[in-house]
Amino acid sequence: MYPQLPTGALSQFPLRKRRLARTVVNTMADGSTIKLPDVAAQTTEWQLQYTGLSDAELATLQQFFASMEGSLNGFTFLDPNGNLLAWSDDPSQVEWQKGSFLTLTGGVADPVGGTSAWTVANTGAGAQSLAQTLNAPSVYVYCLSVYAQAAQPTTITLQLASLSIARPLRTGWNRFTITGTGDAEATSVTFGIELPAGSAITLYGPQAEPQESASAYKSSTTGGVYENAHFRDDAFSYTSTGVNRNSTTVNIVYANNL
Repeated sequence: MYPQLPTGALSQFPLRKRRLARTVVNTMADGSTIKLPDVAAQTTEWQLQYTGLSDAELATLQQFFASMEGSLNGFTFLDPNGNLLAWSDDPSQVEWQKGSFLTLTGGVADPVGGTSAWTVANTGAGAQSLAQTLNAPSVYVYCLSVYAQAAQPTTITLQLASLSIARPLRTGWNRFTITGTGDAEATSVTFGIELPAGSAITLYGPQAEPQESASAYKSSTTGGVYENAHFRDDAFSYTSTGVNRNSTTVNIVYANNL
């Protein structure tokens, strides 16, 4: 797994992300064309620029680069500029693990003027949750956030691995967050939202990020966990700008067909 800095961040700004896609064009005998997306040929590239790294932070990046033998071996990379959750605007998708007594109603007005919010009702006699389990490093620091409101006073509980935090919920949109690490020795991390029995709440913008604080919400369909990313380069170069201060640029590539 790509190392997280001691600050709890994967990258610094500026950060460049580029997605490259290919379209297959079939020219027919009559001159007309049929165009189809070649999803398997899609690649995503990140350029991470680091400045002011301590010698220890630089050594961590160097050691990880050496352990991957440059571009040879793949590793898990979490998009530092994305939402790790898949289908963040549609909890009816199979990526979400839903309690058996939860009912979902979409097309509800959201806090940014759209209709991407969902009303989630718990008709059961006990707490029910809406969650995703990601094949992400358990030792990272994560932040889970969500906007929520309720017509009647209730509570919302955010879950991050074995951590949980309950907050009172009333009318009017508020953003709730929880920060923490995964469970030691675990190979995955679960992010969840729990509702008490008999409650109904409206949710918008669930987002998991590999950092300590929540950033602006980013809608996601595929999620931000890339399990077979590679370094683009076979050489690791850096510049020392002062005592215990270093700069380097890391290029990472993920190809759908690998």
